[in-house]
Amino acid sequence: MSALEFLLAGTLAAALPLLLAALGEMVVEKTGLLNLGLEGMMALGAAIAFICVYHSGSHSFGFLAASLAGATLAMLFAFLVIFLKANEVASGLAVGVLGLGLSALFGKNYESLTISGLSEFGLPALSKIPVIGPALFTQDIVVWLAITGTMVLWYILNKTKLGLIIAAVGENVEAARAIGYPVGGIRCAAVAFGGGMCGLAGAYASTVYTPLWADGMIAGRGWIALALVVFGTWQTGRVAFGAVLFGVLSLGELTAQAIGVAIPSQVLSSLPYFVTILMLVAISRHRRHSS
Repeated sequence: MSALEFLLAGTLAAALPLLLAALGEMVVEKTGLLNLGLEGMMALGAAIAFICVYHSGSHSFGFLAASLAGATLAMLFAFLVIFLKANEVASGLAVGVLGLGLSALFGKNYESLTISGLSEFGLPALSKIPVIGPALFTQDIVVWLAITGTMVLWYILNKTKLGLIIAAVGENVEAARAIGYPVGGIRCAAVAFGGGMCGLAGAYASTVYTPLWADGMIAGRGWIALALVVFGTWQTGRVAFGAVLFGVLSLGELTAQAIGVAIPSQVLSSLPYFVTILMLVAISRHRRHSS
């Protein structure tokens, strides 16, 4: 496999955990809340999914359990912020740390164990395209479902009454409450959805992308996903593009090694995080100049 084929084959899979977590957080932020606990929810989902798949052999069961675990942890955040009126930043960080601790606890006895991933299949016509077809259009079922789900989410947020309600709650809480919308219930549902998506993101990372368990394997993806929401300006298509871009960057080290580029591996490994910092600085400067 050439370097180009390797990059095309791995980009979507590398981008998927970021995409799922970022889309979930985007919905949360559209309701006017900010959950900083993505890293912990992804880590907990990764641990729960791996344990379930290891014992049952069912990826479907693992993904379902991970989604429920992520949603449950997210509801703790919702309880603190929506009902107890706790500080969002402190609550999100606390929930994130709790998720990381629970993932380490649950996964302690599974360290370095491996499981079988998912088989891949190609789209009938597109996978026949020379060079790029077999690499880009041959993916596992979760990738295809995620792409479909992204388009469905775009439609819901932009073309349906539910999308308008979510936007109304985020833009003007008092007006939405005066109209009669259950603001607390809508925000709870959005937070649960965001947590469930983070659980799915972690499940994909530990059972498909790298089907093994290692403590700390999420490795900052939750923070990158959080930055992607800002990078994508809370628009589904832009968030998806950002996830793909970071998927390419995350494969930079292996691609450079494949083509013989003599760049220190530490530099290439830190590239996604460096670009995240630059991205946030650029967005901050743009907002300051426009205000």
